[in-house]
Amino acid sequence: MFRELIFIDMVKKLLSTSCPSCGLPMQTAAMTCAACGVKIEGNFSETFFDRLTPEDQKFLEQYLLAGFSIKTLEQNSNLGYAAIRSRLDRLISTYKVLVERDAQKKAILDQLRTSQITVAEAKEKLEKLSGD
Repeated sequence: MFRELIFIDMVKKLLSTSCPSCGLPMQTAAMTCAACGVKIEGNFSETFFDRLTPEDQKFLEQYLLAGFSIKTLEQNSNLGYAAIRSRLDRLISTYKVLVERDAQKKAILDQLRTSQITVAEAKEKLEKLSGD
């Protein structure tokens, strides 16, 4: 029983970066050092890359380490040129969607801040945005 508990504690769980309630991106608010236990809290900036899936982040890391060369990545992996190009195109598309949604979210919040829309209207627009 004790070994099972240790094993469960050792398993790292990947958390979604989206709010389970409204689906919008969540912001990192706390960080802890695993070695010494120091914990800091606050609002930390994040990039759109942080919102990609772990698999997509790993693929981008491999592409970076290949010197952004499809040919080198092809030689270092079991993927062919077409598969790599297709995956890159999908990542570019995903990234553009993240940038566009963030801009739309900011526009909605600006409208709310300047009283152009009500809180209920802003909530509806944000929920619709996260449902796309």
